[in-house]
Amino acid sequence: MSAATVTPPAKTASARDGRIGLRGNLRHIGALARRNMLQIKADPESMTDVLLMPVIFILLFTYVFGGSIAGKGNEQEYVSYLVPGLMAMMGMNIAMAVGTGINDDFKKGVMDRFRTMPIARSSVLVAKIVVEIGRMLIATSILLVMGFAIGLTVSTSALHLLAAVALAMAFGSSLMWIFMLLGLTMKTAQAVQGVAMLVLMPLQFGSSIFTPPTKMPGWLEAFTKYNPLSNLADASRHLINGGAVAHSVWMTLAWSAGITLVTAPLAVAKFRQKT
Repeated sequence: MSAATVTPPAKTASARDGRIGLRGNLRHIGALARRNMLQIKADPESMTDVLLMPVIFILLFTYVFGGSIAGKGNEQEYVSYLVPGLMAMMGMNIAMAVGTGINDDFKKGVMDRFRTMPIARSSVLVAKIVVEIGRMLIATSILLVMGFAIGLTVSTSALHLLAAVALAMAFGSSLMWIFMLLGLTMKTAQAVQGVAMLVLMPLQFGSSIFTPPTKMPGWLEAFTKYNPLSNLADASRHLINGGAVAHSVWMTLAWSAGITLVTAPLAVAKFRQKT
């Protein structure tokens, strides 16, 4: 009598080619985001920048530079100009921490462990962005509370204010892909910080965050027009203080989408290849 043969069930397409469905991706992102939040809970000092940076920046720039830019005694008026710009600056500074963090995780071997697991490679990076967006929201909330405490007023509506916050979150999350790519490319966290500062300083101070471009030399004023941080600062400013918002909002969204579409695939590919 011949032995009966059992034919194994055909594998699904996703099992054959290793693809993970949307539900699985979301589950992995949630688990990894929880892991990142537990890291913060275990090391609360990692939240120092989020809690103190908004306070220091708004007080420093308002009372040190506000009198010079807006005129002595007009610091309160300068707050309404500065705070929307600082919302753009918060996202960029917090995004830099993502690059150093992912570089440090590779040094500890954590990322090597993740790459041996049957999870989508992008979920590791997206989970970091989810947690950092939460940190950005905390920093922005503190910034706004401080702003209201020293004279910030919203001339439009609460919905416009929320739209300004959402726009800052969208742009900040796109910048995180750049810094994650840097973190995956550079050998040390110190190198990531060094390169990041070379990018941050010209973009931050060569923008409309702190002062109107009309007060700048002609060549620098021209640079600010193409600076994405200027578009975000102007969009947030018009949403909060009133004014024509369409151009600056669409430009900010276009920059956010363009940066993400270019750098996100590069960061995921670099994550797969990094040894």
